[in-house]
Amino acid sequence: MNKKVMLVSAGVLAIVLFLLAVFFYNQQKSQQAFQLAQEHRAALVRPHAPTYGNPAARVTIVEFIDPACETCRAFYPLVKGLINASFGQVNLVMRYAPLHKGSDQVVKILEAARMQNLYWPVLEAMLQSQSAWVFHHEAQPGLVWDLIKDTGIDVAKAKADVNDARIAKIVEQDIADAKTLKVTKIPGYFVNGKPLIDFGWDQLKALVASELRSAG
Repeated sequence: MNKKVMLVSAGVLAIVLFLLAVFFYNQQKSQQAFQLAQEHRAALVRPHAPTYGNPAARVTIVEFIDPACETCRAFYPLVKGLINASFGQVNLVMRYAPLHKGSDQVVKILEAARMQNLYWPVLEAMLQSQSAWVFHHEAQPGLVWDLIKDTGIDVAKAKADVNDARIAKIVEQDIADAKTLKVTKIPGYFVNGKPLIDFGWDQLKALVASELRSAG
């Protein structure tokens, strides 16, 4: 074996070893995330969490969302469409992970809207108008009010309700649960308690399909 062949062989071996190391690292990371979610299942779904779809669905997607997140905005209609097309087999539980500056106040507006049974219309209005109230990854809560008026929300009442202690407690609980589950990127998804490690729309659909098959 000449020197050139030996160098090529060594290079190929190094690449193979690197790929194996990455594979096993990702496997370990995935297993750790799954174990963490199983150990803290109570942190996934709380009684106060908004739900979209059939509450008795076989598959539950838990999403940690920040309304100021561009990816959250992009994924929302896809997830909603998946649920609408599932014939009651999949539902969505929404939790908060307000990682952007100012978003903690924005999710309080959402909770105030929920007091008027307008949670989902207001969330959609927020996401659709996101570019008008988020600048350089920083939310401007004061700009949201004019952008959600067409949902029929009583703005004066909602502005008073955002200071309700019950809303503060909900937001604090969601933030604490996100930290417990080590949700550091948004949107963060869990499907029947299994975290979506390899992020992507196709990956989320595949995990949902896998859980539907398992649920039989």
